[in-house]
Amino acid sequence: MAYVSGGPDVRVTGRRVVATIIDGIVLSVIGNILAALFDFDVVVNDRDLTRLATGGNLLLFLVAALYYVLMEGYLGRTVGKMATGIRVIDGESGRTPPGAGKAILRTIFRIIDGLFGYLVAFIVVLSSPRRRRIGDIVARTQVVRG
Repeated sequence: MAYVSGGPDVRVTGRRVVATIIDGIVLSVIGNILAALFDFDVVVNDRDLTRLATGGNLLLFLVAALYYVLMEGYLGRTVGKMATGIRVIDGESGRTPPGAGKAILRTIFRIIDGLFGYLVAFIVVLSSPRRRRIGDIVARTQVVRG
């Protein structure tokens, strides 16, 4: 799909930043609830680096991955995106939601996009004419207003 003038409004960088912060808060609350229910530590300090692969941390990783895949894949929005009025669409068809396959790709590439507090994603989005992060480019998705 060629990007044409008059298409969806992709100038939502500020909203994306706020949505990311909101999603971080949502996942933090969920993580703290899970930590209390299953009695594991969420905070990892220098002495506990060997505990990164413990069951609790793996559970938190799985919950975060499912949050993004299910919310974006089937609704086109996370809680943060809902709050900021943006959504994920299939960049080729314009369809919302983009589907689980594209949401899985977007989520996998959050590992790279999220480096240095999402600085990598921020730089890529600002330098991309369609305002897409690496996960969007690979999955062929777009975040738009609406």
